[in-house]
This record gives sequence, structure tokens and C-alpha cells, in this order.
Amino acid sequence: MPNPTSFKYQYSNTGVVTITLNRPERLNALTFDVYRELTDTFYELRTEPNLRVVVITGSGRGFCSGGDVHDIIGELFQRDIEGLLEFTALTCELVKNIRRLMVPVIASLNGTTAGAGACIALASDLRIASEDAKIAFLFVKVGLSGADMGAAFLLPRIVGVTKATELLFTGDFISAQEAERIGLYNRVVPANELSRTTADLAERLAKGPAFAIGKTKEMLNRELSMSLEAALACEAEAQAVCMQHPDYREAYEAFIGKREPRFK
Repeated sequence: MPNPTSFKYQYSNTGVVTITLNRPERLNALTFDVYRELTDTFYELRTEPNLRVVVITGSGRGFCSGGDVHDIIGELFQRDIEGLLEFTALTCELVKNIRRLMVPVIASLNGTTAGAGACIALASDLRIASEDAKIAFLFVKVGLSGADMGAAFLLPRIVGVTKATELLFTGDFISAQEAERIGLYNRVVPANELSRTTADLAERLAKGPAFAIGKTKEMLNRELSMSLEAALACEAEAQAVCMQHPDYREAYEAFIGKREPRFK
């Protein structure tokens, strides 16, 4: 089981892991240690048999403001190209590990979400945000490409090419309400309701058919680069596999018995 020290980590008896970034005085800016432990944690969670959902959130008034100006950005000026590639590969590995974890990952956005923080939210499956959770992919503002940590791949698929181009070209913040309007946020709630709303969704998913949900995430990932014909063939196979799983029979027997299903 993961045992990180650079952020809070909680594992409930219902199979929900909550990761809380915990540098509130710096709007939970990422350090090298946080990057590495997040990457390792999402990798190690693949082998947790009772895991059902992961929630990632922040403490204080921010979700995550990106890489720390002093602990990361300042230090990167001392690196050669090999050292820079080592760091950028690490940031991309984090995104890959979030996407490859076959349980729902919910980003619970409690405040400012920027740079790498925006990309972590983007890589998550669902985004629930407080009314204060403005977001920006601000890489161009600091002279970097807007194509970072999968943003140029994932963002157009969520909000469309036109809006993604604007967000990545300008690096401007948009409000939580605008993010919800364009489909980047699934839901926006008052700040005092965020924790409860996130927990309710996490518990609902945790009680659901874990195998079927995991298979759905797998197919969403795989079909990003498929033709319709290939996607249909893969979906036919995936559905046949799910039909052999005990949860399929449990759903049927629960319906016949007029009771709630008890998925394994």
C-alpha cells in the first residue's frame, strides 16, 4: 500500500482513496518530491484489490497552482537538456498513471487550479469544483508550450479544438461557471458543499460494478485513437467479457428480486 509523505493520503473502508495536496501556503504548488510521490502512488494503486475510487483535492484555498517557482522552476535553469527531459518525462508519467488506473479518479477542485494542477484535473475522469475554482493552462504565460502533460491531447477532446486552442494560446484563467459551461467541469457547487458532493459521488461509484466501470475507462482510453469500426469491434469484445462477470448476473438477479444489487 502506498505510504506517501509529501501529501495527505486516506484509504476508507469503502475503497475510496483521498489524496490531499498539502502545501496551502503555496496554493499546493508541486515540488519534485510531490511529483514523484504522486506518480508512484497512482502506479502502486493499480495493485490494490479493494480500490474503487480515487479523489484528489487540495487543502486551503487552492487545488494546485502548478510547479513551485523556487523548488522546481528555479532549479530547472541549472539543468542541461537531458536533465530537463528527465523532469518533463516525470510529469507526463504522472498523467499516464492517472489514466491507466482502472478506477474512477475524481478531481475535487477547491480553488485555484493552474498549470500542472490544471493538467492533473484534466487527466482525472471527473471534475467537481467549488464556485471559486478558476482554472488556467498558463504555460504560455511563462514562455512554455501550451502542449504540456497531455493538455493538447486531452483538452480538445473535452471542450473542442476551438476552445482548447484559445485556452492553450492565451493561458488565461476562466471561471468555474465558464469551465462548467464548456464541459471542462462536470459540476460546480458552493464551496461549503464541495466535500459532501464529492464524497456522495465517490461512494456512489464505489458501490457500483467495479469491473464494468474499469472496463468503461479502459475503452474510453483505447478508443481515443480508433476508427469507428475498430471501436465497435473492441466494444463488442468488452461487452462479452462483462457478460461473463458475476456482476452481470447479480444485476439481473437483483432486478428480478426487486432489490438493490450487491456488486463485488
